[in-house]
Amino acid sequence: MLQDNRRQASSSSAVGNDDTIDLVGLVGAIWRGKFTILLFVLSAMLLGGVYAFVVATPTYRATTSLALEVEGGSILNIDAIIPGMSSDDQTLNTEIEVLQSRGILKQLVARLDLTADPEFNTALLPPPIISLDQIAGGIVDTVLGPEDVVLDPGYDPEATALNDTISALRDAIYAEIHPETYVINIWVTTESAAKSQEIANTLAEIYIADQIDQEFAATETAVTWLSERVAELEMELLERENAMKSMRTEIDLISIEGLEALNRQFIDARERAEAAAADVALTEARQEQIAELRAAGNYEQLAEILDDPTLSNLVEGDADSEAIEARLDVLAARVDANLTRQLQQLQTLQDSVARLEGEVEAQSEDLVRLQQIEREVQATRTLYETFLTRLKEATVQRGLAQADSRVLSEAIPGQYISPKKPLILALSLILGAGLGITVVLVRQFLNRGFRSAEELENETALPIFGQIPIMPFKRRDQLISYLNDKPSSAAVEAIRNLRTSLLLSTSDAPPQIIMSTSSLPAEGKTTMAISLAHNLGGLNKKVLLIEGDVRRRTLNSYFKGQVKVKGGLISAMRAESMDGISNFLVRDPRMDVDILLGEKSPQNAADLFSSDRFEDFLSELRKHYDHVVIDTPPVLVVPDARVIGQHADTIVFNVAWNRTSRVQVKEALRLLRTANLSADGMVLGQIDPAGMKRYGYGGKYGSYAGYDSGYYDT
Repeated sequence: MLQDNRRQASSSSAVGNDDTIDLVGLVGAIWRGKFTILLFVLSAMLLGGVYAFVVATPTYRATTSLALEVEGGSILNIDAIIPGMSSDDQTLNTEIEVLQSRGILKQLVARLDLTADPEFNTALLPPPIISLDQIAGGIVDTVLGPEDVVLDPGYDPEATALNDTISALRDAIYAEIHPETYVINIWVTTESAAKSQEIANTLAEIYIADQIDQEFAATETAVTWLSERVAELEMELLERENAMKSMRTEIDLISIEGLEALNRQFIDARERAEAAAADVALTEARQEQIAELRAAGNYEQLAEILDDPTLSNLVEGDADSEAIEARLDVLAARVDANLTRQLQQLQTLQDSVARLEGEVEAQSEDLVRLQQIEREVQATRTLYETFLTRLKEATVQRGLAQADSRVLSEAIPGQYISPKKPLILALSLILGAGLGITVVLVRQFLNRGFRSAEELENETALPIFGQIPIMPFKRRDQLISYLNDKPSSAAVEAIRNLRTSLLLSTSDAPPQIIMSTSSLPAEGKTTMAISLAHNLGGLNKKVLLIEGDVRRRTLNSYFKGQVKVKGGLISAMRAESMDGISNFLVRDPRMDVDILLGEKSPQNAADLFSSDRFEDFLSELRKHYDHVVIDTPPVLVVPDARVIGQHADTIVFNVAWNRTSRVQVKEALRLLRTANLSADGMVLGQIDPAGMKRYGYGGKYGSYAGYDSGYYDT
C-alpha cells in the first residue's frame, strides 16, 4: 500500500537553504586541515629562513643631522644681499630635494669614486647564472633567430654607468625634516657600516659647501648687476637734473605764491563779470517792461516804475499823450544809454577773465611739469643712493659668504637594519598559516559534493538511511561474490544498517515497493539496489529485484554468466497472472532473490510506466513478494523515476560521496517534488574511508572510521 503521507506537498522534505555562516563548521574545517596548514607554515618558514639567513644581503644604516639657519644672519651689522632661508614648509621641503638632487649626488659619486663600487654600479657585478631575461632572450632567439645588435651612435658607457650609479645612490639615501624643528636627518643604507657612515658625512659636507658656493656665486652676480645699475642710474640722474635746469630757464614763474595771487585776480575778475552780467540782464528786463507798458498805454504804472517826477506830474495833471510820450522818449533814451554802458563794461570784464584764465592754466601746466621733473630727479637720486649703498655692502659681504646650515651630528658606523630575521620568520609563519587556512577553507567551500552524512542531511532536510563505503571489487559481476564472501565487512554491515533504517522508516508496515534512484548515472544506485535486495533475501523474505532502467539495461552485467535471460520486464507486464510473470524471472545461484531484467521496448519508457498495465503489474507483485526493489534511471536524465515513484512505498535517493554536487541533488529533489514526490531517505555511497580521514571526518563514522577493529573484516 502506498504511503499517502509521502505524497503530500513537498514542504516536509524541502531542501534547506540556510545562508548563515557556521562558525563552528569553519573552526572544524580549519582543525581538520591542520596538517595542511602545518605544511604551509613549515614551507613558508623554510623559505623565509633561507631568504633571511642565506639569500638576503645584510644592510647597515648611518644617520647624520643638519641644522638649518632659517634667520639668515650676517657677520656684519648690515642687511644681507642674499636673503636667509625661509622657515615655511615649502622652503624646507625644497632643501630636502636639493640635498638629494642630481648635482649634489654627482659630486658625491665623484669624490668617493662610487662608479667603481659594484653595490651602486651594477654593471660591475658578475652576470647571474640564470635569469628571466636570459630565458626570454633564449626563447626569442630560438623562435625568431638571433637579433643583430646595433649600438646607438650616441651611446656613452661612462655616462650610462654614472647615471645608473647616481640613481642607485639616490635609492640608498633618505632625508626628512624632524617634526617641529629645522633639523634635517639624513639616512644612508648600504651593505657596509663604514660605507654608510662615509657617504652620510660626505653628503653633508658637499651640501654645506654647495650652499656656500651658491651664496658666493649669487653675491658675485649681485655685485656685477649692482655695478651696472649704479652706472646707469648715475647717467640717468645727470640727464634729469639738466632737463630740470633747462625748464626753469624756459618758464616765467617766480614762485607758487605768484601763481596763487594770479589765481585770486582771476577769481575776482570772474565775480565782477558775473555781477555786471546780472546788471545787464536787469536793465534789459526793465527796457522790455517799459516797451510793453507804453504799447498798452499804461502811463500810471510807467510813472511808478520810472520814478520820474516830471512824468508823474504829467500823468497826474492829465497832460496830453504827446507830452507824456515825449517825456517817455527821453526816459527810454536814458535806459538805452545805461544798457549800452553796462554791456561795454561787461565785455571788458569778460575779456579780462579769459586772459587771466589762460594765464592761470599755462602757469599751472608749467608748474606741474616742473614738479614732475623734480620728483623724477628726486626718485632717481634716491634709487641711485640706495643702489650705491647696496653695492658697497655687497662688495664687503662678497668675502664673508656662509652656509644656511651646519652639521648638528656626524654619522657613526652604520647599524644593522636588515634583514630582520625574527620578523621575517614571524611573517613567514603568519603568511604560511594564512595561506594554509585559505587553501583549507577554499577547498572546503569549493567542494561541490558531500563529505559527511551530516552535510547531506542538513542540505536536504531528509534522513540518512545509510552510509556505504566503496566495495573493493573491480568488475560488476564480482559484487555478489563480495557480499557472500565478506559478510562481516564494513560495506556489508553498512548495507545491513541501510536495511534496518529502511524497514523501520515507516510506523505502520515495512515498505513493500522500494525505488532506488539518484541524480545522475554512476552514483551507486544499482549497486545499492542489488546489495539491498541481497540483504533482504537473507532475512528469508520473498524479494524481487526489477531493472527499471529499460533504456540502458546494465543490470545483467552484475549477473554475467550466472543467469539465463529469457525475456524481461516488458514481457512480464503482458502476462495475465503470476504464473505468466514467473516465466520471465531469473535467479543468480549466489543470492536468494528473483530478478526481472530490463527489456527493450518500442514504446517510450515513461509512457510504459505511466500505463494502467504497469500499475496492475505492481499490484500483482505485491500479492506474492514481501519486498520489490526497483532500480530506476537517474532523475536528472529521464522522467522514468518520477513516473515509477508514483507506485513506490519508499524512495531511496543515492548520492556519491564527494562527487555528486549540491546543485545536482537539489535539482533532482526539486524535480521529484514537481511530481508530488519526495525522497524518504538519502544514502551516501561510494565513501572513501581514507579520504574521510584525510578531510578530517574519520573519527565520526564508526564502520569505517578506525573503530572497526574486532567488529568488521578488513
